[in-house]
Amino acid sequence: MADDSKHIDPAPLGFRQWPAWLGIALAALLARLPWAVQRVLGRGLGAGLHRLMGSRRRIAERNIALCFPHLDAAQQAALVHASFAALGVGLFEFARAWWGSVAPMRRGLQVEGLEHLDAARAEGRGVIVISAHFTTLEIAGRLMCDYAPLAGMYRPHEQGAMEWTVKRGRLRYASAMFTRDELRPAMKHLKQGGLLWFAPDQDTRRGDSVYVPFFGLPAYSLTSTHQLARLSGARVVAFSHRRREDGGYTLRMSPAFEDFPSKDATADTARVMAAIEAMVREVPEQYLWIHRRFKHQPEGGESAYL
Repeated sequence: MADDSKHIDPAPLGFRQWPAWLGIALAALLARLPWAVQRVLGRGLGAGLHRLMGSRRRIAERNIALCFPHLDAAQQAALVHASFAALGVGLFEFARAWWGSVAPMRRGLQVEGLEHLDAARAEGRGVIVISAHFTTLEIAGRLMCDYAPLAGMYRPHEQGAMEWTVKRGRLRYASAMFTRDELRPAMKHLKQGGLLWFAPDQDTRRGDSVYVPFFGLPAYSLTSTHQLARLSGARVVAFSHRRREDGGYTLRMSPAFEDFPSKDATADTARVMAAIEAMVREVPEQYLWIHRRFKHQPEGGESAYL
């Protein structure tokens, strides 16, 4: 692993950074509220975001209509509302993961499938842990790090204050953090037997991508899982997580993918997206539907968000 994987640069200063710092300070203060209060506030925040974030709400509505056409209009609308409520709670979970105590989340925590992760590590190779952009993403990573030394890959933020905050917050629990451009240290980490966690489920023009099915629709998807596994020899394990109705959390590691990677990057990427789709179908209300997952379409195809 790179020697500076836990290094954090000094906090960026400057007049233009102060609005961001004020928001960060407010989030750090809110992170210390009782968890029961945060959950109530989070659901209220989600309802407010549903009303105020018109463009993002319409993206969520379109995504859900595309992915769940068998639901009627009322059911689709209910799922959109539930997803924003989950988003509001998730924002408080982010704050707790970075600045607060996660002791309330540890009570009632269910962790399943650690034997699959142990079996993959016992082979003496690194392990790529794939997940997806659920509203529970941050708290799940914090909780899983009690059981496994996860390192993470992430997209760097253009604003210095946010970049510093994200890296500092995640290095409270992650063994290392690599930006998506830091492939060499990430590869070294895997080759030394480390665990690397990332979510390859969003549509981006950065990195090699192919069209593979996601809920039966062509989705522009990163081949990074295939590429990293091919170059490092690492095993691949899927990591799902959900917030239960009783207020607890369930984290689950699945058996390592068999015969992965193959020689076909597209086929391997389709397998990854199929695993992520299965996660989403378990708790659709907790997925981040406000991302334009189908914004790029095969040549000649119309955008899903006209």
